[in-house]
Order: sequence, then C-alpha cells, then structure tokens
Amino acid sequence: MGLFLALLLTGCGGGDTPTPTEPPPTPIVATPPAEPTAEPTSTPTAAPAAAPVEAVVLAFFRGWEEGDYIRMYAALAPESQAAIDSRSFVSRYETNMGVATVLAVESRLLAIEQEEERAELQVRVLWRTAAFGDISREHQLTLVRDERGRWGVLWRDDLILPELQAGWRLEAEYRAAERAPIYDVNGRLLAYQGSVVTLGVIPERIADEAGLLNALSPVLGLTPAQIKEIYAPARPDWYWPIADITGDVWEANQERLQPYLEAGLTVSERPSRLYPLGEWAAHLIGYTGFIPAERLEQYQAAGYQGDEQVGLTGLEAWGEPYLRGTSGALFAVGPSGERLPISQEGGGTAGAIYATIDLDFQRAALEALAAAVASHPESEAGAVVVIEVATGRLLAMASYPSYDPVVFDGRRLNAGAALGEVLRNPGQPLLNRAAQGEYPPGSTFKIITLAAALESGLYTPESTYLSTGEWNRLGPSFIQYDWLEGGHGLLTMVEALTVSCNSCFYEAGFELNEMDADFLPVTARQFGLGAPTGVEGVAEAAGLIPDPAYKLAVHNLPWEPGDAVNMAIGQGFVLATPLQLAYMTAAVANGGQLMRPTLIDRIGDGGDNLFAWPVTSAGQLPITPENLAAIQEGMWGVANSELGTAVERFERFAVPVAGKTGTSETGGRPHAFFAGYAPAAPYTAPNGRVIAEPEIAIVVLMERSGEGSVVAAPIFRRLVELYYGVRPLTPYPDWTSP
Repeated sequence: MGLFLALLLTGCGGGDTPTPTEPPPTPIVATPPAEPTAEPTSTPTAAPAAAPVEAVVLAFFRGWEEGDYIRMYAALAPESQAAIDSRSFVSRYETNMGVATVLAVESRLLAIEQEEERAELQVRVLWRTAAFGDISREHQLTLVRDERGRWGVLWRDDLILPELQAGWRLEAEYRAAERAPIYDVNGRLLAYQGSVVTLGVIPERIADEAGLLNALSPVLGLTPAQIKEIYAPARPDWYWPIADITGDVWEANQERLQPYLEAGLTVSERPSRLYPLGEWAAHLIGYTGFIPAERLEQYQAAGYQGDEQVGLTGLEAWGEPYLRGTSGALFAVGPSGERLPISQEGGGTAGAIYATIDLDFQRAALEALAAAVASHPESEAGAVVVIEVATGRLLAMASYPSYDPVVFDGRRLNAGAALGEVLRNPGQPLLNRAAQGEYPPGSTFKIITLAAALESGLYTPESTYLSTGEWNRLGPSFIQYDWLEGGHGLLTMVEALTVSCNSCFYEAGFELNEMDADFLPVTARQFGLGAPTGVEGVAEAAGLIPDPAYKLAVHNLPWEPGDAVNMAIGQGFVLATPLQLAYMTAAVANGGQLMRPTLIDRIGDGGDNLFAWPVTSAGQLPITPENLAAIQEGMWGVANSELGTAVERFERFAVPVAGKTGTSETGGRPHAFFAGYAPAAPYTAPNGRVIAEPEIAIVVLMERSGEGSVVAAPIFRRLVELYYGVRPLTPYPDWTSP
C-alpha cells in the first residue's frame, strides 16, 4: 500500500486544504553543478531544487514498504548518517523485521508541521506479521534541512518501533501450538492432533505374563502367542517396545492395563497427528512432516521456528494457513532485561477445515474399488471420482492401492521399514491415480468428439453414417475396423455414441480436421481436458490434448489426418485424468456448467464461526442446449437402449443412469473406463427422497483390466447403489472368465 498524504497544513496562508495527492518519487540528493574551468561567459545555471519534504518522507517509507533499506538510509539527515553507517542501519531493520515475522509494511502520513528549517510529521505504520497478527504504531518524525537546503530524516531507534528505545531489541517467544483438525462434511474427524502411546515390556519385571498377554491381546488385535513372539529376542533386563496405540485407545483400555504398569509393562506417550480414516482418504487428507531443508528459509520468513511439523501433501499442505495456529508473543527487551509486550500471546489453534467428503461414503468407495481389484485376475490398480454435479463438490475420490499416512511418522515403531515397504511397492500407492494418473480416455472422449461435430455445423444429431465395419479414408494401408465385426449399419450421430461406433467417429474426426485441425483440440480444452482442474490440496497432472503446434514442437513432425482420427476416439497422444473426465461428465449432466471441483465445504475460525467455501464456475461447455440434449440422449442409450454398450450391466437397476463406456488401448491389456451420472431421470430414493435432476457424476478407471462395459460399469453401478442406499448390492461379475 502506498503512502497516503493526508496533510494538516499549519503556518501557511489561508484557503482550503488541498486535495491529498501522492507525489512522484524525486531525487533525494540534488547533483551540484560542475566546477567551471573558465570564467563564465553567461549567467550560471541554477542548481536543481531540493526535494520537498513530502518527497523525502515518501522515499523513506516507500523504501521500508519495499524492503529497500538503502533507499531509506539515503533519506537520512547527514548527522544521522554520521551516527550509524549504512550496513548497521540495514542490519537493524532486517533483524527486527525478521524477528517480528513481518510480511508487509503499510504507512500513512497523518500530519505535517513545516517551518523554514524543520518539519515535524506524524505517520502511522502497520506491520502485517506471520506470527503475531497486525501491529500498528504512530511515529513522530523530525526532518531538518542541511546547508544545501536538502531535507533529511533525523533517525532514532524508536522509528522502527516506538518501544525500541536506544539499546532495546525485539524478542519473540514461541510455544507449541496445537494443529487444528480436519473434519468430514458432517463434522467427523479426518485428521487431528492427538497422541501415540508406545507399549513396551522389560521381561525380567513381568510378574504375571499370562495375565499381561491376555490383557494386551484385545487392545492390539494379536494373540498372546504373537505378542510374546515380538519381545522374544529381548534379554531379561532390556526394554523392548511392542506396539504403538493412539491416546484414545490407551484411555479406553487404561483400566485393563493399569495393574501391569508396575509389573513389566511400560508406557510412553508423545503428541502425534492422527488419521482415523487411514488409507481410505490418504490421497486427499495428506500428511505432515518436518519442514523440508530446501524450504526452511521460506517457512522461517512466515514465522516458523524451523522444527515444527507442517502439512506436506493434500489438505494438510493446502490448509497450512488455517491449521497451523498462532504460536507466541512479541516483546521489546531493554538492556537490563525489562520487557514490554508488543503483541498479545495468541491462542492455540487458528481454525478448522471441513472437507466435502463423507467419511462413510469415502471409505465405501475405496472398499468397492479394492474389492474389484482383488477379484479381478489382471488388474492391480484403479481409481474412482464422485462429484456433485450442481456444485463441483467432491463427494469421494479414491485411488488403489493406497497407503496409511502414519508411515510418514518417523517416530513410530518400525517407521523406516514401513515407509520403505510403501516406497518399494510396485503398485505405487503414493500415486493418486484419480488426479495424477494420465490415461488415454478411449471412447469416453467420443462425448467431446460428438460435441465438436455438432457445433461445427458439419453434422446434426440426425445426421447418419453407414457403419460397415471398415473405414479406409486414410488409404488402403491404414484401414480401421469397428469393434463390432461387420459394423453397426445405418446410425444417427446420437446412436453412434450409444453403440460407440468407432468408424463413425473416425469419419467425424477426419472431417473436423479437414475443416480446421484445431477445432477438436480447442473443444476438448473447453470441456476441461488438458489442464489441472484446480481442486484444493490435490496434486494434479495436466493430461494432454495434442494439436498441430504440439506435434511440431515436441515431435518435430507435421500433424496428419491420422492424428485427428486417433484423437476422435480418445487414443493417440490424448491423455486425461479420471478427475478431468468426472469434471467434464458433471458439466454434461448439469446442463453445461463447468463447476470447478472443490474439496472444501467450510472453514472454521477457531471459535464458533464457520464460513461456507464458495463454489465457482469455470465457464460453459461450448455447446448449444439442443446439442447437449443430444449427447445426453446418447449417454442414456448406453445404459438403457437395447443397443447400448453397457445395457446388460444396468438391467433391472432401480436408479436411472446415463454414461459412456471407454476401453483405453495401451498396447497390452486395455484400461477400462466408465463415465456417467445419476439419476438420469426422476427417481425416488429408498429413503423417500424425490430427485428430479442429476445429482452425481462418477468416473471409474480400472487399469489393464479389459473393456469398460465389462469391468468399469459394474463398479459404477456399485457406487450409485452405495450413494443412494440401494440394497442388496449387486455382486460383481465373474471376471475370471475369458
């Protein structure tokens, strides 16, 4: 913020006070004329006028606001510069700004009284600090003229802060601040500051081994024999840790274990960040850890001491400003140790984050995915995303395999071994496949191709294409084949989406490329592909929407019609994340509005106040309502028409759904996709709730598992059943069959 001049003029002539203005910077020191080398032949040129007092004050405080302390030093009067050298001056400001964790300085000139050789000014200075809130003080400045008529500031230590008289210094006191919790949408804990209790034994002190083992067994979920095996290597007088439990578990079982505390059992407790959902929400919630060395300076500038635990991934990292809490007080300390408080000591926590996910549904979504992977003979990984179509709120996001965030707690028992196991896992459990996995989207991309075809003016929903099973417009050496031998016959564009006719979309991609090679890529980006969605706390891959410029820049090759033909069916260079496909599908379901995905429902301020997190639109799909309705009709047919590619998976299903299958070719076993929404028609849920419009969009990915209609569609159905409480759950098909 600039220096605002609100001048209270005194000692001047009558008249109204002029409108406050902000004069431009002017040189602090006027350059004297050069010494003449000969007698002048004309009247000497006058020396430049000295900067007015307002300009000198402006330079001083602008220098402070911008961290340019040399500029401030240049504005000092000669006697002040004689009293302190520039290096000491700069060090004085840098040190005090650092101790106070000042992020920004704002100043405002309140009043000035100017005489011939002296000016007195009143200035308000505001420090915005990272650790101590805002600190505001009013300063009294004196400016004097030197022998050349130049104004300069008479500097004193208390111009940094009025409490800093000569010999005084700033001192910060920090205390451990409890990290704020993260809740689900219903206020149930997803992450909180608790404690871990390590249970251990000293074998020679065990008085009743059978009793101790029987008491520990239900607490640890181990048999007495398994517990005894843990400390079997210990010598009689050794301390041997057995297991970690949370403080909550300890409190619940303290009465059971209390008799053994003086008879061989030992207990040690330490603070820790706890994650009740464990692996079920790890990719969303993230984890904490010590400040990375390469970012230490950045954190210290924001008021951290350097030894704190901070959020490193997920909502823990994104929400650091809300979760970290306040952590101390600032004092002015005199030469004899006397202390003056500058700021009040802060409280323990700053606030809380309420995520959009429901704890039970998030767990159920990952369990459904894990069960599918476990029962499938080929697939070892997958992802699901569930979005509320009207708002973009993420209701579930699951990636499998997953991990438990506690593996990053280096103080836990066997921490190194547990983390090493995760890092070495070939399934890459740390990878959030829902947002970081980039895959050819396969036939789910045909939604975009149909939109582009209809909006181009080359096609209407009623345009027909005769599918014979072969397509040869790239020449006899590049004949393409439909997935259905012999083709699908005469189809409208809407029917082509329902039956996922490849040759129809080859044709559309070819024609669009002939019209404008950039038209389909631009449409795909307008549908949300090719860039991160921007969801809070989730590391995202951008995916890839290729175009002629991309191919030339990256591959040094010209764009060919075959590139457009491949792109039209979601193959070739095209890559997308499941989250991007869900983002797109939600917009198709809600009438064309791209609602930016969000993981935040509301934010707490540490007291009783909760603030709703805004939902935002990223724009409209580039499609008319009539053409969007045609796409919705084609997706409805996928699950409900006798020609639909997934109609067998939704037979006798109570919830009306619409969607698109996708089989993503990889060179090996393909990835299976299903992207859809529910309800696709008015529906009355088992609890009696009447739903007139689509509520949820879901995308399912199963890596290297086969066709989307066979593998991904049943998982989509399971998620819809879980969301609406439809029972019994439909069993997964027997994927072990060819």
